[in-house]
Amino acid sequence: MAVIMLVLYLGSYLAYRTVHIEVWERNGQPYVIFPASSPIVYYLYRPLTYLDGALTGMGFHLGSHHE
Repeated sequence: MAVIMLVLYLGSYLAYRTVHIEVWERNGQPYVIFPASSPIVYYLYRPLTYLDGALTGMGFHLGSHHE
């Protein structure tokens, strides 16, 4: 059961990550954007963002970079 939950967690993160990438104009780097209005999503996936950032160099941001 734990393996299934882990696979679902990883799969949902990868799906979220794929859909919510934004390239910041200032530095041209991609970031996964988490909604500022719902920080629970950010905190839910926060453990994976550390691993993802270390492995891929992906950045993460709470709220859009658009000003």
